[in-house]
Amino acid sequence: MKNPDQDDTPILITDAQASYEEDLATRKRRYGIMMGLRIPCLVLAALFYQTPWLAATLIVASIPLPWMAVIIANDRLPRKAAKFSRYRDEPTDRPSLESGGTHQVIESPDGR
Repeated sequence: MKNPDQDDTPILITDAQASYEEDLATRKRRYGIMMGLRIPCLVLAALFYQTPWLAATLIVASIPLPWMAVIIANDRLPRKAAKFSRYRDEPTDRPSLESGGTHQVIESPDGR
């Protein structure tokens, strides 16, 4: 039977980064989203051709998107700055070290 006071959650023992595959998948997803935003901008600009300032704004907004998407996709993700508790704060039933005080010293018969 399991002790109810015992916690089976793992303790974090490393500050390892995400794997290369996870990092690459995240960067690909960001690239796809940014490049996907360009199509609606151009379609909306075509729909609003009768309002020239709005159409021009949408076209100008879509011009730097490919450049920004490539820059962001080629940059690695920053390390997470989260602080984790590496130790359990709960008291344990383990005996603690003896406190300072007098200890019995056992010497060998020849005084060494």
